Amino acid sequence: MSERSSETLRADGARATGPEGGPGPDTRPGSPGPGPEAGLTFPAVARLELDELLSQLVERAQDVLSTQGRLRGLLGATRMITTDLRLPVLLRLIVEAACELLNARYGAVGVIAPDRTLEEFIHVGMEPDAQERIGHLPAGHGLLGALINDPRPRRVENIARDPDAIGFPPGHPSMRTFLGVPILVRGEVFGNLYLTDRRDGGPFTAEDEELVLALAAQAGVAIENARLFQESQQRHQWMSTTAELTRMLATGTDEPLEIIAGRLRAAATAQYAAVVIAEQQDGGGLGRVAVALGTDTPVPAEARLDLDASLVGRALAELRPILVDNPQLDVTALERTEHTASLLVLPLTGDRTSPADLTAVVLLGRDRGEPAFTEFDLEMAATCAGHVAVGLELARARSERERLLVAEDRGRIARDLHDHVIQRIFAVALGLQDLAQYESPTNADRLGGYVEDIDATIKDIRRTIFELRPSPVAAAGRVREVIGKIVRDARPGLGFTPTVRFTGPVDAVVDGALADHLCAVVREALSNVARHARAGSAEVTVRIADEELIVEVADDGVGLGASKRRSGVANLRTRAESLGGTFTLVSAPGGGTRLRWAVPL
Repeated sequence: MSERSSETLRADGARATGPEGGPGPDTRPGSPGPGPEAGLTFPAVARLELDELLSQLVERAQDVLSTQGRLRGLLGATRMITTDLRLPVLLRLIVEAACELLNARYGAVGVIAPDRTLEEFIHVGMEPDAQERIGHLPAGHGLLGALINDPRPRRVENIARDPDAIGFPPGHPSMRTFLGVPILVRGEVFGNLYLTDRRDGGPFTAEDEELVLALAAQAGVAIENARLFQESQQRHQWMSTTAELTRMLATGTDEPLEIIAGRLRAAATAQYAAVVIAEQQDGGGLGRVAVALGTDTPVPAEARLDLDASLVGRALAELRPILVDNPQLDVTALERTEHTASLLVLPLTGDRTSPADLTAVVLLGRDRGEPAFTEFDLEMAATCAGHVAVGLELARARSERERLLVAEDRGRIARDLHDHVIQRIFAVALGLQDLAQYESPTNADRLGGYVEDIDATIKDIRRTIFELRPSPVAAAGRVREVIGKIVRDARPGLGFTPTVRFTGPVDAVVDGALADHLCAVVREALSNVARHARAGSAEVTVRIADEELIVEVADDGVGLGASKRRSGVANLRTRAESLGGTFTLVSAPGGGTRLRWAVPL
């Protein structure tokens, strides 16, 4: 045996022989020397060292199995959070997967809002009655706020002793250990993942932190995919809404503003929607709330807001949509509800380049507890509003063109009747008169009667020609404009400006004598309000419905009173009956008066 082999044998505990050839003392470094153990034989020492090696091997194997199990758990958790692309469901799956992976009793995901608070807080593990006792979810203060301000992993063995802890609210379950890690989406902090209280009672370890960080990285990818999917769904919804509104405006409708507000409200998943019409009044611009959906209490019909001191006026002046994060502070009461927490202000601009061309603004609001509007929502809503504005302009232009075609056709008929038919009939009448001079008295009388009949026919045709020519009001399509002037002229006598509402194609349908009757009815009704009602407000409604022209004038005055003079009312009734229509007048002492004048078209 070589010298190297002999040294190896001694180093491995091989038998060392003494002078007599028997076992010699253990001379390895660190050996205890002669003692009680010195009597151990070589097989006993070998067995002890082998048992120790086997124990270490078993421990290492258990560690490998445990690590392998936790890696399988991480893979399972990763698969779990990729099974659904709906963001609210995905966030809950992330929390459940993290709790299962680390065997934690409680877990939560907090989504960070732009103001560095928690806008969403999805939690698992807590009993429903405990949540009811707490009352409100965390807003991002204390230890949770510290992780928001410093987005780095944080482990705490005792929450109560942490300097950033502020305690738990009444009814909150007790928690001791804590582990929080940030969730990054495209390098930006989307939110934080919180875990508390391992079920085995131990603290969270560095290995736990590494596993949760790996899960949070996968969660960030899944959240980004869910966001992209959600945006694609929203984009499809907005495109469908835009196409539907454009098609509706192209075919025509009686209530376009209300339909527009309803469709935009549904597309934006908003709880509140309104349309404000810009009006020019003496002393500045005012906005009238024409449509309000989703309000707790109806907005009054006469509601007006100052364009110079409102976001509606700002959107009109700047020709751009506005996203409001805190409507309760930045918006007037008529532009929101008491529950609105996020607001979109959308001017119907289309291709317009001047504020003078703008007439309407759409408001969309989401209540507290709902996700706030984002820049993506603003972009989609503004694009849809632009298409709607173009659709409204095209509908108005089409209506104007149809009205002009009707007027042109009437003019052509009138010219043809005058230039051809009347002249020929007149020539026939002259011929008959000349012929009557050479006939017997009997035939002359008969021919004279024919001439008179022809003359009457000519007069009838001339009257028809004049009726075919629209009145000055209808010819210019100015029914709404003339009614507006009548209302403004009544303001000095009333002490206020009445509200005017038009429904249906009034300009296109009302013409000729009917337009004159309409103006006379509105003028007489407002005159009666000014002289007798002592009202604080009045509303004039002109609408086309069920093949009728309907005029309604309502005030909040003292009623008709005891006066017996009803000449003006009698004239209104006579006008309605002469046209085959109806007239009603309802009044209550101190309860105001409502007039209704309706005639068939």
